[in-house]
Amino acid sequence: MPLRALYVDFNSYFASCEQHDRPELRGRPVGVLPMMADTTCCIAASYPAKAYGVKTGTMAAEAKRLCPEIVLVEARPARYVELHHQLVAAVDTCVPVERVNSVDEMNCSLSGSHQQRAVAEGLAREIKRAIARTVSEHLRCSIGIAPNEFLAKTACDMQKPDGLTVIEARDLPHKLHALELRDLCGIGANMEQRLLAGGIRTVAHLCAADVHTLRTVWGGVEGERFHARLRGELTPRPPTQRASIGHSHVLAPSLRTHDRAAAVLHRLTQKAAMRLRDYGYLAGALSLSIKYRNGQRWEAQQRLDPTNATRTFLAAIRALWTAGEPWKRRAQPVAVGVTLGGLVDKRFRSLSLFAEPSQEQLDAAVDSINLRYGKNSVYFGGAHLALHAAPMRIAFNHVPDLKTEGDERRPGRKTLAKPLP
Repeated sequence: MPLRALYVDFNSYFASCEQHDRPELRGRPVGVLPMMADTTCCIAASYPAKAYGVKTGTMAAEAKRLCPEIVLVEARPARYVELHHQLVAAVDTCVPVERVNSVDEMNCSLSGSHQQRAVAEGLAREIKRAIARTVSEHLRCSIGIAPNEFLAKTACDMQKPDGLTVIEARDLPHKLHALELRDLCGIGANMEQRLLAGGIRTVAHLCAADVHTLRTVWGGVEGERFHARLRGELTPRPPTQRASIGHSHVLAPSLRTHDRAAAVLHRLTQKAAMRLRDYGYLAGALSLSIKYRNGQRWEAQQRLDPTNATRTFLAAIRALWTAGEPWKRRAQPVAVGVTLGGLVDKRFRSLSLFAEPSQEQLDAAVDSINLRYGKNSVYFGGAHLALHAAPMRIAFNHVPDLKTEGDERRPGRKTLAKPLP
């Protein structure tokens, strides 16, 4: 069975980007926060910080307790995306990048002589040299090589940082036996519990299980695919279709009032609507959520005629906000989110008899101005109290488009509507 996949995973990526840009941080324990507050958590940690027990999800206050010397810095997502594109280009000079899976992970298909172990290992070393030469010697990566993408990604995690691991067919399955179930991509907390309930407690048990057992545990054909991936076989990647577009934001202490939480929701909705139009979709539903300091949640949803009009979404927010009266809760809001769901391709829409023709032209004009002069050059006034809140974030499997999701701000902003009541 040939080596068909080479997987690149950048180590402690956000922290490494900060160390690349700031020499004084190199070799030091660094934690990256979404905002500078003790009540938030680290979204990345450098390896010196990890040595003290600081990891993704560690609260800022706890990180300082574990590692008094830690340097906490605020995330700069736009910069991480810029470096991401440089890194993809560097890898692409050595071998074509088949698929970008996240801002710090990419997969390359191997063919011809590259499928031979010695040649593939040489290619991996050339990738590391190209990154150091053309981008930065401080952005290190682990590379996994295997018969399929699943095993290549697994190999990446077996040696960090700056690792190079090869899994050949003859290494299977024993080379996987030292791993924990959760070390395998596709096994989260819920799936682990289902495996345990099915008597599968180790990776060795998992590798020994037959197709029927895994199909039963997974509840469908995905169990068969997992069985095949463990054995190095290629499995078809199911076609994916975007189901929703949304944004969420943990509120800074200064924004933890209902008026300002509403303004953040307004801003998130405007950002989501612009992305929706850029992707060419319409949304048939809008949902809101607020998380409170005491652990309670408020959620509301409204169905819509499929649309991409910002004013329609803002009207839905206003209706939900008024009907649900979330501001009457005594608890302090700490996080908010908005999701546009029920997506349909704009090309296949049926025009509504009640749509306002002017909305499409208005949205196009607002998008054009903001793309040319910077985000929030023109905006709907409900977001006025939160213009500098909810900056761009990087989700695990989504690389933001700097054109539509960047946070460039320039003077001379204008408002187009009144805020929420």
